[in-house]
Parts: sequence; C-alpha cells; structure tokens
Amino acid sequence: MRVLVAGATGVVGRQLVPLLATVGHEVVPFTADLLDRAASVRAVRRAAPDAVVHLATRVPAVIDPKTFARDFAVTNRLRSEGTRNLLEAAGGAKVITQSLAYVYRPGAEPADEDEPLWDDAPAPFQPSLRALAELERLTREQGGLALRFGHLTGPGTHYDADGSMTRQVAEGRLPILGDGGSVFSFTHVHDAATAIVAALDREVTGVLNIVDDHPVPLREWVPAYAAKLGGPAPRRLPVFMGRLFAGAWGVAFMTRLRGAGNHRARLWLNWRPGHASFL
Repeated sequence: MRVLVAGATGVVGRQLVPLLATVGHEVVPFTADLLDRAASVRAVRRAAPDAVVHLATRVPAVIDPKTFARDFAVTNRLRSEGTRNLLEAAGGAKVITQSLAYVYRPGAEPADEDEPLWDDAPAPFQPSLRALAELERLTREQGGLALRFGHLTGPGTHYDADGSMTRQVAEGRLPILGDGGSVFSFTHVHDAATAIVAALDREVTGVLNIVDDHPVPLREWVPAYAAKLGGPAPRRLPVFMGRLFAGAWGVAFMTRLRGAGNHRARLWLNWRPGHASFL
C-alpha cells in the first residue's frame, strides 16, 4: 500500500514511518504546506496514495495553559483547514487522522467513543475543540477513521526524559490543585503507530480511542512519577491559587479531565497497547 503521511517528522510520525516500511508499505512523506490548498491538492494528486495519514500538528515544546489558545492556533488550523486541504484530492484513498481522547465531557467513568465532547470546556480550549470536531467531521465524510490519542508519552514527547512535563514533575513544579481529580489516559507514541498500522489493514470508520489500559488520576500519577524520577513530592494547592498561575484552562486540565477506554479499539482493530500503563 502506498501511504502518504502528513506529519511524518512528528513524534508519532517518527515511530510510524519505519514501522510502515517494515510491514511492507511504501511511505510518501507529505512535504507541501498543508495550509496552502493548491499546493496540498497537487501534492496528494502527485503521490496518488492508497491511504492518507494526517498527523500534522504544531504543538509547542512547553505548554503554558494561560496562552493555550494562542499557542495552539496553528495546530487548530492544521486540524481544520489542513484536513480539508489534504482530503480534497484524496479520492478513494483510505483516510486516518489524529484526534484527542481527553476532550470528553467530564464524568466518573472512562469514556467510550459514544460519549459527547466537552462542549462547555473553558474558553481557551474551545478553539481546539472546534478544530477537532471539524477534523473528525471531515474524516467521517471521507469514510475514514479518526484515532483519539491520549496524552502522548515516549520519545520526543512532553513526558520524555527531557520533556517539559517530566522536568516540571522532577523539579516539583507541577502541583496538585484541589482534589487533583483529572483522570489521564496516556498513549505511548509507538502504540499510536501500531494502531495506525492495524487500522490500515481493516475497514473501520468513525472514531476510536487509542489509549493505555489504566486511566489514572493526576493526584496519583504525579506523586508516583515524582518518586520514580527522584524528585520532591508535589505541593498541594487550592483551586483559587491555580487560577492565578494557570488560568481557567490550567485548572480544568488538572481537575476535570476524563479518562478514556480502549475496549472498542481492541475489538475492532485487534490492537493492544504495548505500554499498558504510563507508570
């Protein structure tokens, strides 16, 4: 299969490209400007792919919750306008896109794919939600599959040995706000890549959660990760203090995120995470 990959140099793409070659697919990296409609259409037509994989983002190395909307503006355009440009010339090619698994409306249990998205999330996150909804809508209309990844871990991610989240935890700079109730579902980048490879071999459409087996509350994983890194125990702060340094989205990120379940991906893709738990 001839596979066109947008975002081939990103953290998931760097895992995916050699894996695709290993199992016998021909990889064509997408090198045009994804926000240039005419250039994107020409690139897709020139590649004449059997499958299109869209992983393109522009996520900053350090995420500041108080400037989140500004920092993710380009990524949001890549997920909305870029998806539209990429798929315009895709024809009958199989389509797989990268979405997120931590955008579900808050709830007690891990979310399955039928749960609604967090439509009343804090204002800084609303542009990202709209972009993801557009990406998934365009993917469905093309008869494709959107894979909802959790918080990415592994080489090149914020949770890598020198990643920004790892540094914050190791240095005691990531506190637990309020009850620390956010539940995190993590996805190792290699597991994200193996899910894409599995999806290429199956006629599955819609959306699937691609996450590890054990969603874990922030109040549990941060202290455990700090101990593993040899860092200090995290401070515990009241929510009102969090609003001062992290803003509305930072507080929501640390107190209200919902975990996700991977049961449907296991069944429909015959996929299993090689990293069952972040910890």
